[in-house]
Amino acid sequence: MQTEYGFWRNKSLTELSTDEWEALCDGCGKCCLNKLQDDDTGDIYYTRVACKLLDIPRSRCSDYENRLSRVPDCLDLRALEPEQYHWLPATCAYRLVAEGEDLPSWHHLQSGKRSLVHKATCTVRDRAISEETVNPDDLEDHIIRWVDR
Repeated sequence: MQTEYGFWRNKSLTELSTDEWEALCDGCGKCCLNKLQDDDTGDIYYTRVACKLLDIPRSRCSDYENRLSRVPDCLDLRALEPEQYHWLPATCAYRLVAEGEDLPSWHHLQSGKRSLVHKATCTVRDRAISEETVNPDDLEDHIIRWVDR
């Protein structure tokens, strides 16, 4: 994969090549957590309950290529408008770039080290559980509040 260093500073999300788009992901896995939305306020609450396809120790989808067909409510970020990224975690590179922000120093495109996202405790690794072990009616019992930035 060949990407130009700093490409996220000079391009909008819609201008990114497929390789650049994929490189932008920090691998936190937070987008794969089940979320609840308050009908009255619109507030979004993250739970520690992860999609059944998330490989929690790696913080990566175990079937990325087929995720959209295997998980009906999985979202393809490229199909959304960047204004719709408000539900993504504050540290998400896609959200940061959409908001005109730079990537954090621990991001692998800044540091050259993919492991720093875990050291910065910005991933679901060792902090999430699979949705296959939780009754969907009990999601409220698993709401979390992780400091993002």
